[in-house]
Amino acid sequence: MRLRFPIAIGLLVGALVAGVTLAPASWLADWVATQSRGQVLLADSRGTLWNGSAQAVLTAGPGSRDAARLPGRAYWDLGWQGGQVVLNLRLDCCSQAAMPLRIQPSFGRMRVSLPDQPSPLLSLPAAWLAGLGTPWNTLQLGGRLQLSSQAFALQQQGKGWLPEGSLQLDLIDISSRLATVSPLGSYRVQIQPAAAVPLQLSTLQGALVLSGQGQLAPRITFNGEASAAPGAESALGNLLNIVGRRQGARSLIVIG
Repeated sequence: MRLRFPIAIGLLVGALVAGVTLAPASWLADWVATQSRGQVLLADSRGTLWNGSAQAVLTAGPGSRDAARLPGRAYWDLGWQGGQVVLNLRLDCCSQAAMPLRIQPSFGRMRVSLPDQPSPLLSLPAAWLAGLGTPWNTLQLGGRLQLSSQAFALQQQGKGWLPEGSLQLDLIDISSRLATVSPLGSYRVQIQPAAAVPLQLSTLQGALVLSGQGQLAPRITFNGEASAAPGAESALGNLLNIVGRRQGARSLIVIG
């Protein structure tokens, strides 16, 4: 028996709606892996695109043997609010409440913005950085990474992302297996794309003194230095040899 045209259209629309509604969580995992060039993975994804969970994994990229998982799971729900897609993200280990990420898609572009919140959005274990490979897997850091945002957003442009606003990363009570001094200190990374110095590293306190500045575009570059506070030179000698190129009492750090 031949179906009437309106009925066939209704069945097709129903199938499409069901397909989108039941889209697997792996769709989001694939998108995150592609956009991060394989450095952030959502492993063991469960649920759907709209409401699911996974384990957050940091790696050095495709083919790398280095990988580090956050304790527990990452949970998300995806919805629509005020004309924008909102992804509410919560981490077992590292967030007290869900963090809303606002996503504004347009033709060939996408804008992802963080909440405008000076208090920490996330508090991540510094040990997670070991997943990025050298030199992080050698340093084996301890301590916490606290992320704060002031109107920070990423605007997709071509195959890359351009930052906007301000992002602050505080490295609290950082330690390393390469040093007998523990903790080494606390530090701040400030990202302000519109400022004269878009990327800046400073020391809040500690035996290891870090400083430096850099650019974000057209590619990330950084020039900094590490040194030991008075009285800590012998305890930090091995670490200073690892983090950069020695020049007397200083260790020069160059990226890009």
